[in-house]
Amino acid sequence: MSGLPLIRTAQPLPAPIAVPAPPGRERRPRLYALDGIRLLAAVMVAVHHYAGTRRVNQPGNLIWDRPVSEIMPTVFHAANYGWIGVEIFFVISGFVICMSCWGRTPRQFFVSRVIRLYPAYWFAVLFTTAVLVAVPGVWERLPPRDVLLNLTMLQSGSGVRNVDGVYWTLWSELRFYLLFLVVVWRGLTYRRVVLFCCVWGAAAMLAPVAGLPLLELIADPEAAWYFIAGLALYLMHRFGQDVLLWGILGTAWLMGQKELGTRIDEVEHVGSWRGAVLIFTVFLLVMVAVALGRTDRIRWRWLVTAGSLTYPLYLMHYAAGTAVINRLRDEMDPRLLVALVLTGFLLLSWAVHRLVERPLAGAVKRGLDGAFARARQTRP
Repeated sequence: MSGLPLIRTAQPLPAPIAVPAPPGRERRPRLYALDGIRLLAAVMVAVHHYAGTRRVNQPGNLIWDRPVSEIMPTVFHAANYGWIGVEIFFVISGFVICMSCWGRTPRQFFVSRVIRLYPAYWFAVLFTTAVLVAVPGVWERLPPRDVLLNLTMLQSGSGVRNVDGVYWTLWSELRFYLLFLVVVWRGLTYRRVVLFCCVWGAAAMLAPVAGLPLLELIADPEAAWYFIAGLALYLMHRFGQDVLLWGILGTAWLMGQKELGTRIDEVEHVGSWRGAVLIFTVFLLVMVAVALGRTDRIRWRWLVTAGSLTYPLYLMHYAAGTAVINRLRDEMDPRLLVALVLTGFLLLSWAVHRLVERPLAGAVKRGLDGAFARARQTRP
């Protein structure tokens, strides 16, 4: 044999085997349609508050001093269903929360909720208080100590009134986040989210007849089924439809239509049950189309900006907007006044998003991340 070392010829490596991604792990396009639906819901609520409300067993209207149905009947008959935008918000919230915190730790979930909720909310509390001081006579101003407590977003749990009446929905949102945090802590999976929907739904059904105030506080039967519908829709989006998810969504629709009727009878006193159920059903069908990818072709980038206006608009439009309308109601055509006030709050919402939400959210996130990093370093 030759003294040269034996050299083995390198064999070509086999081609890598394409391993399919686990169900639901593939990258999905941004749901632009969801941004548009969110803004539409916020505008529905605002128009309802401006031109679709009615005072029960009293003449006139708190804002216009006479029935809106006489001032602008066509607008009134459309706007009196705008309150359903709140239920739409709850469904979208269930969808978006499940989507945004999939694969996140409880710390990441907590930080994301704080920076999403609080910067615009702090501005809205101070802005609304300032407007009610400048334009008195419509809404009663809270004492300073109650305004300060409102900055925590926990005033409903402390028996303190909201600076703006629309903040009641934030109390439902916070309770949903606290409950869902348990699932995030365990790690989100199809099975765990479905189990959460079933357990929470059972608690929401039992709470009204159980006579246990704590259970009713936690279960939130008035809003729970809308959040559950959003969770089921996101599971459809991530894993595909199946009989179990359709069953959860169908149950949520059945429970939701009952709550819609209760709200008409006890709170809104406008519209009809049939009209409200029809609007809510159409919305759920649109959300099914979004969940199943039927709207993926919609990729208008301006919808991202539209979606970013939703939260500031919702927080600021009611008390401040109706106070302005009350002051200017005799100065111009009512339809023009509603359009101008709504446009003004949309522009203000854009400014709040760019000048308040973005920079303040970044600062709060850096502070919280630093605090959690220090906590990890100091653990024994």
